[in-house]
Amino acid sequence: MPVLAIVGRPNVGKSTLFNALTGRREAIVGPDPGVTRDRVMGEADWNGITFTVIDTGGLDFVDDSMQRLINNQVDVAIEMADVICFLCALDAGISDLEHEIANMLRRSGKPVVVAVNKADRPGDEPLEFYSFYELGFPETFAISASHKLGLTELLDAITAPMEALVVEEEQHDYISLAVVGRPNVGKSSLCNLLVGEERSIVSDIPGTTRDAIDSFFENEHGKFLIYDTAGLRRKSRVDNRIEFVSGLRSRQSVGKADVSLIMIDATEGVAEQDTKIAGLAHNNGKASIILVNKWDLVEGKKTIPEFERELRLRFDFMSYVPILFISVKTGFNIHRLWSMILRVYEASTRRVATSVLNDVIAESIVQHPAPQKKGRQLRIYYATQGSVAPPTFIFFVNDKRLLHFSYERYLENRIRENFDFFGTPIVFVFKGRAARDESASRITPEDSR
Repeated sequence: MPVLAIVGRPNVGKSTLFNALTGRREAIVGPDPGVTRDRVMGEADWNGITFTVIDTGGLDFVDDSMQRLINNQVDVAIEMADVICFLCALDAGISDLEHEIANMLRRSGKPVVVAVNKADRPGDEPLEFYSFYELGFPETFAISASHKLGLTELLDAITAPMEALVVEEEQHDYISLAVVGRPNVGKSSLCNLLVGEERSIVSDIPGTTRDAIDSFFENEHGKFLIYDTAGLRRKSRVDNRIEFVSGLRSRQSVGKADVSLIMIDATEGVAEQDTKIAGLAHNNGKASIILVNKWDLVEGKKTIPEFERELRLRFDFMSYVPILFISVKTGFNIHRLWSMILRVYEASTRRVATSVLNDVIAESIVQHPAPQKKGRQLRIYYATQGSVAPPTFIFFVNDKRLLHFSYERYLENRIRENFDFFGTPIVFVFKGRAARDESASRITPEDSR
């Protein structure tokens, strides 16, 4: 698809325009400059042309380490773009910074459309608007991103150069990954390593990633969409609206992803917040992998079996989840991650034939009879798989009140053993039958033969 990059100085409304064009609140909007730090991408459609929109951080040319990182991200967005929307603000006017940005965009050789934002009154353009033609771009429009004024003319100008670029969109099959964890555990570094480019800003400052950044890429293992999410902190430590929305966006990314990569800092050990983050993936029914990062910093001080035993105790509700010790910095064990991702994804989407499933259940009942309560025994008449991701199994029984959690756990273990549901939660639904049906045939060893 064609690509539009929105660029401009800080706090001119780039994220507001991004949200207006995409029709979603994908980019975080706040009154303070510098809210957007990474490239955020979404899709828009106008007159039958579907295109990708990239929201970028505010450009400035001050000598600041964070600003240099942001400028690098903007450079990449400009390189990716087919059309550039140079967003200015009517109330800020034109400064030397606007002229510097205009010169930089001219050097890119890409089509540039200027949008002068915050022209919030309907009707003719205010006199101050015409000064923006000094930037040297004939396609200049007055808009209000927050009130969605002037967007029709702007979109016509944006999509005009794209018409020759539009090609039939291919249908892609890909695996989506959400990288989650506490702040500063190495999520963005891992994403950059897997994608193969500096897609997310990496810094020692916790909370550098504010948005859930998504990147589509392809390698020898397949096609992937990866979400780099903001670090999730305890609610009591979330002290501003921007961080709250960032956390909400991270939770949404977990809900959309096929596989959750739960990152833990080996140097800090397991914290209560780590179990809550893992519980988020578990409760969403997501296939998951626990990644213990920065192992190079603790190797020799603690062994992998010791650390894994501690993890298994803290994550006893996710006994199915695999644990991989890695170092993003040195590349330790990263090569093993791809095969693990493919395996847990395949497990989460695996379907079991009803006849084979019932054979396994029947054999399990022979080896360990169903529980009894007050002289009545649980009878399992029939089982079938209802859905995948997570694999969900429906059991028809005589009276689900006779079921004991220990027997449910036993059946889960038997199904995992027989069908390799590695790294994915599985869900059981028990449905009782009417009393008149209690005489119906149940699964027996003879049936399995």
